[in-house]
Amino acid sequence: MTGILIGILGIVLTFAVAILLSNDKKNINYRAVVILFVLQLIITAFMLNTKIGGIILTAISKGFSKLMTFGTDGINFVVGGLVPEGKSVFVISVLLLIVFTSTILSILNYIRILPLLIKYVGGFVSKITGVPRVLSFSTVASSVFGDTGALLAIKNHIPSFNRNQLFVATTASMTSVSASIVASYMQMVPAEYVLIALPLNVLSGLILSTIVAPVQEDHAEIDINDMVKEKTFFEAVGNGAIDGLKVAAIVSAMLIAYVGLLSMVNWGVAGLTGMKIETILGYILSPVAWVMGVPWDEAVKAGSVMATKIVANEFVAMLGFGTIMGTLSAKTVGIVSTFLISFANFSSIGIIQGTVQSFSQEQGASVAKFGLKMLLVATLASVLSATIVGLFL
Repeated sequence: MTGILIGILGIVLTFAVAILLSNDKKNINYRAVVILFVLQLIITAFMLNTKIGGIILTAISKGFSKLMTFGTDGINFVVGGLVPEGKSVFVISVLLLIVFTSTILSILNYIRILPLLIKYVGGFVSKITGVPRVLSFSTVASSVFGDTGALLAIKNHIPSFNRNQLFVATTASMTSVSASIVASYMQMVPAEYVLIALPLNVLSGLILSTIVAPVQEDHAEIDINDMVKEKTFFEAVGNGAIDGLKVAAIVSAMLIAYVGLLSMVNWGVAGLTGMKIETILGYILSPVAWVMGVPWDEAVKAGSVMATKIVANEFVAMLGFGTIMGTLSAKTVGIVSTFLISFANFSSIGIIQGTVQSFSQEQGASVAKFGLKMLLVATLASVLSATIVGLFL
């Protein structure tokens, strides 16, 4: 019971911070906030506390596992024999799977399954909440295509956005992840929390960003053809594979850079304080971890992983999390795993700002100005999603 009360306190504090940050408190769409929050509770309870929900989670997890075996066949054909038996090389066993899943995603996009799904799910969200259709569409799209892909899907609308609309679009996109890397996440943290985090983060991003920057309903039309670049099936396959390889290469480069930098910083910090930077940051974020529902005796470890994700990225954090996961309670593992499934980190500010600037110099400058606030609200969205999961564990 105490854990539930602490989780409720965490949710109240998260909403309170968002309201304090709001630039237009009088026009907050509380109807949308309540509807989306209740929807989050229903989704989480269904997935974690019902037999049917458990069956669905298991089935989807098995589906992804089967998909990974197909991708592994392709990887083994190219690099088989390079890895000694019984050993694992991260870039081969995890990152190269992105190439295959990106290809599948590209095919589903080409045959219009994903665009239609995103359009009508986004339209449903818009209808029941009153959130502008374009922003609902973009937020749902971000759960499939990630931050830059979702912004590309609405690039024709971005130049005409006001500041609040731009803030909602970019912040909501930062709270999600690309479906092309979901399979890789599932090899690093429990699959069920990856799957739960996907819809929860979409809703959390929309809830908190529209509290901080309220937007008015509009009737802009969505053209799903804006999401499909390829003219032929084989072009879709080729582009998907190339895009996946680019993502794998970018993630590899970021890991080399951030893990190396963390190692260098830890050398200096440990020499001065006797503690790693992750531990120091863990103490700073431990109260946040506690109000999310993490037991106090595990809060510093959880806070350390959370801090690593924010200052580096989710892959670096997952690598560290994997080494201590066995020492933590199931509840902490679920909460932290859910928190990690988003692009809310410092490097994403530059990525999103650069993407928007490619459509509009003026709007790109606006993103640069509210970049830190965007990261704060996106991080609060991760806190909200993880805290809700904690209520049901």
